[in-house]
Formats: sequence, structure tokens, C-alpha cells
Amino acid sequence: MGSSSEKLFNRERALHEILGGGIVADVVLWREKNVSVGIVTVTIGSWMVFETLAYTILTLLSSVLLLLLSILFLWSKSASILNRPSPPLPEFRITEAMAVETSALLRIHVNKLLQVSHDIAMGRDSELFIKVAISLFLITFIGSLMDFQTLCHTCVLMVLTVPAFYERYEDYIDGSLVFIYNKAKELYLRFEIWAYPENKKLS
Repeated sequence: MGSSSEKLFNRERALHEILGGGIVADVVLWREKNVSVGIVTVTIGSWMVFETLAYTILTLLSSVLLLLLSILFLWSKSASILNRPSPPLPEFRITEAMAVETSALLRIHVNKLLQVSHDIAMGRDSELFIKVAISLFLITFIGSLMDFQTLCHTCVLMVLTVPAFYERYEDYIDGSLVFIYNKAKELYLRFEIWAYPENKKLS
């Protein structure tokens, strides 16, 4: 294995440890092959069902919820008639503490998003602007190629293939990515000097 300086982001931990080191990491890195194969098979099969039968996620969720509610309703009615116990269901209720905690967490993230948007709009952080612009461009490009349903299936397949492929060819990929990262950083510094020559004079 190479030194940490040759690793992307100078990381020192193994990929399995970065992914949590538990059952999820084992599944993603194909150390639990039966589970990994099962997830891939279900993902590909469900995608084919959605595409061939023209199902959507909303249609599937509605059908599943309708079936579940019908079963529970009939179970409750038959239990009262036959003097049997009702379905063991907890009480569905959102407490005030849960609502306050959720709203506080949501407020923190929304404020961070608004602050980032404000900094970009005021031209305070050109590096952040470039990162956000590239991310939005990639989202737009990917969104033009596929619908949300296909995107979800593709993401599941990527999570189960890319990390395992990366772990197998880690040294080669890290070397190439570090080289590309250094070149991109060099190009960005040149762009910054060209766009803001006054910063070079002050330094």
C-alpha cells in the first residue's frame, strides 16, 4: 500500500473502516456476498418491473399502503367479532418534543443553506461558487438523462459496485485521482491569479 500522502485526501484509514466497519461496510464491499447479490438482484428486478409495467414509486407506495390498511382493518373487525386480540400496533402520535427537535434541526440546515447562498451571491467565496456550480450542473445533466426512479436504482447499484471496485484497485485509482486533483488545483490557482490580480500584489 502507498503512503498516506499518495492517498486521496491524505487519508490513513482503510475503506472498510471509513464505511463504518460493520455489516453495512461488509455488504457494500461484498464481504457478505449473499446479501450483496440479493440487494443487486432485487434492485435490478424492481427496476425492470417499474419499467415494463409502467409502475411509479407513488403508485407502488399507494398500493402497498392500501393493502396494509385493508389487512389491518379486516384483522381488527374479525378480532372484535371472534373475541380475538387486536393487531399489536403502537399509537401513532408525534410528540411536541419530537416536533421541536425536528424543526430546530431543519432550521439549522436551512440557515446554513441560506448563508452559503448569500456568500455566493455576494461574491465572497469563488471556490465555493465553483463547487456549487459544478454540483448543480452535474445534477442538471444527470436529471436530463434519467428520471428520479431510475436515478435511485442507479445509486443503489453504484453504492454496491464503486466502493468494492475502488478497494480492489485502490493504489492505481488513488495515484490517478491525486494527480488529477493536483492539476485541477494548479489550474484553479492560475484562474484565481488571472481573475483577481490585486490579490497577488497584496501577497
